[in-house]
Amino acid sequence: MPAKIYVLYMLTRRHIRAKVMQSIYAFKQSKSEQLNQEEKFLKKSMEDMYDLFLLNLQLLVEIQNKAEKYLEIVQKKHLATAEERNPNLKFLSNLVIEKLKDSDALINELEKRKLKHWHLDDEYPAAIWDSLRTSEIYESYVQTHTNDFKEDKEFVVQFFKKIVAPTDRLYDYYEDQKLTWVDDLPIVNTSILKFLQKIKANDENLSIPSLFKNFDDEQFGKQLFQKTMLNEDEYLADVKGKTPGWDQDRYAELDRVLITMGLCEFVKFPSIPVKVTINEYLELAKEYSTPRSSIFINGVLDKLAKEYKASGKINKIGRGLM
Repeated sequence: MPAKIYVLYMLTRRHIRAKVMQSIYAFKQSKSEQLNQEEKFLKKSMEDMYDLFLLNLQLLVEIQNKAEKYLEIVQKKHLATAEERNPNLKFLSNLVIEKLKDSDALINELEKRKLKHWHLDDEYPAAIWDSLRTSEIYESYVQTHTNDFKEDKEFVVQFFKKIVAPTDRLYDYYEDQKLTWVDDLPIVNTSILKFLQKIKANDENLSIPSLFKNFDDEQFGKQLFQKTMLNEDEYLADVKGKTPGWDQDRYAELDRVLITMGLCEFVKFPSIPVKVTINEYLELAKEYSTPRSSIFINGVLDKLAKEYKASGKINKIGRGLM
């Protein structure tokens, strides 16, 4: 049986909320009336994020393949140095990358999703290999010739963190491929680092994380989007009069989206505690809106939570969910 990796999924509820927020904001900016089209876009954007995750894993394998070809060529140079004739092949046997290369789960997902980017655009793994082989990380790694799993894993983690993730050329490439990937990249890179750090030496036929934790999380985004949009007028009516000085600019619109999503969770998602909802939207406000937005949103949601509780509009299920 495939060994289990403890990071089994990519998207947390916060990530899903962020995706829903972006979709609602985009829908309102477009002034479209095709709600089902934006809902399809929301689903696709989350699937596209998973494609980006898979491509970054495959990129590590392709960089190793470029290293192998490079070392084969320099060995055959007419005036090769002694080091070039007998290069250190340790990277070609890196035990973590070998697990990725042999992973049926990764191979199957790449084939199923028809992700062949690095075969078509192989100059990107080649350029990253050039950056790696001249780096201090690589120079330190090839001081020895033997492979140790712990050392190999630490090397791959540092290689990804310090060379792959910050590559501007790769960032531009992803931006050209899909606009949503630019916003997705920080989440994807963090997920990859967590995944790499959890790989163990005894993991055979390596499994890879799924996109969602479970079916409930998969449905959460769809339901949050639908229920927020269908009940938006009611929530905005409740907000009216509680937002003095609300600026009518781009960030105000984003704040409105976050507040209506929070109110929707209060009323339509009985298993999510009110405190959890408020905290989640405060964090999203800090990341995506203005510096004062989190204070503003906290005040509005806290005030309406108390009103909703007093009127019986909030009915949470389970202990301590109020």
